[in-house]
Amino acid sequence: MLRSLYSGISGLQAHQTMLDVTGNNIANVNTVGFKSSAVEFEDTLSQLFSGATAPNGGAGGTNPAQIGLGVKVAGISTNFTEGSAESTGKPTDQMINGDGFFVVKVGGTNAYTRAGDFDFDSAGQLVSLSGGGLVQGWTADAAGNINTGGPIGSIVLPTTSVAPAATTTKAVFSGNLPSNAAAGTVVSRDLDVYDAGGKKSTVSLTFTSDGAGNWAVANGANALGTLTFANGVLQSGATLTTGGVTLDLSKLTGYSDLSTLALDSQNGHGAGTLTGYSIGADGTITGSYSNGVMQAIARIAIANFTNPGGLEKAGGSLYTQSPNSGAMTLGSAGDPGLGSLSGGYLEASNVDLSQEFTNLIVAQRGFQANARIITTSDSVLQELVDLKRQ
Repeated sequence: MLRSLYSGISGLQAHQTMLDVTGNNIANVNTVGFKSSAVEFEDTLSQLFSGATAPNGGAGGTNPAQIGLGVKVAGISTNFTEGSAESTGKPTDQMINGDGFFVVKVGGTNAYTRAGDFDFDSAGQLVSLSGGGLVQGWTADAAGNINTGGPIGSIVLPTTSVAPAATTTKAVFSGNLPSNAAAGTVVSRDLDVYDAGGKKSTVSLTFTSDGAGNWAVANGANALGTLTFANGVLQSGATLTTGGVTLDLSKLTGYSDLSTLALDSQNGHGAGTLTGYSIGADGTITGSYSNGVMQAIARIAIANFTNPGGLEKAGGSLYTQSPNSGAMTLGSAGDPGLGSLSGGYLEASNVDLSQEFTNLIVAQRGFQANARIITTSDSVLQELVDLKRQ
């Protein structure tokens, strides 16, 4: 009889835990990146009344007779299925499509989160608004190269950085020079070039027709070469050089009537300041500079674990590594085993309200039934006490 009392108490405790977990799930239905939990029950020890016996001669075997001693919580598991995408339109908000966690540093220790509500603080650091940690990744070198094999660190937007100037070494022209132009016809084009210090100067190129469909190219008084065409196709002079700048003229054609010579591109530029940034699907933060240069600044790191269910919840939508979470894999978004990133989106909580309300009913009825065990056992004990009075 006392066994039934203790079984009822254990049932109350277990179902109270279920209510606690379900209540927490419902409370976090709108928490970014939240993962719901579920309670798993198991029975406790069973008292052996009589052991099993094997068949012997003409007697059959008997099964063991046991009375269970109640229930206990076997574990509380975390459901890591992906939540739905919520559009925010904010470029620093990031959502992981697939497996993986963002790495943030809180109090000098790395933690992990699925909440990608990021922003840059006054110091230019990329921070997590949910956990308040510094988002970790790899910083690019001066040339924009990122070594993902190196150590990770805090990501900082270099608002005062300057993209260095680059010397012009190549210019590409395209278009058409008319083959029926009269002898002496001149087509002029100015080419802006830069030196190593970013100083701009102008090179004036002239293209002079010989009346037979060929064109002499000069830089002022300096003859650079002659472009010859056959049926509109360039035959010679595809590459010329002036002042250390290689002129790529291979795209030019020489058909009648059209004069569309134009500069396609040149690879030099002056120094520039950071004017904007963007975040790609692989987590690369690319800076836009006033001189037209687009250069990688940093890349957000993504981590994954052999057993994500073994991570410990640390509050603030953060997780910490535990002895049973397994080895950590670190890489870029899109690497094997890691999801890609979607900018301007956040991952919503994966709480299923219909399931949670059903769990509430199950837990409530389970609690009620176990309470009835206690009241019934108490009534039987009262009957025993009353026997003494009769």
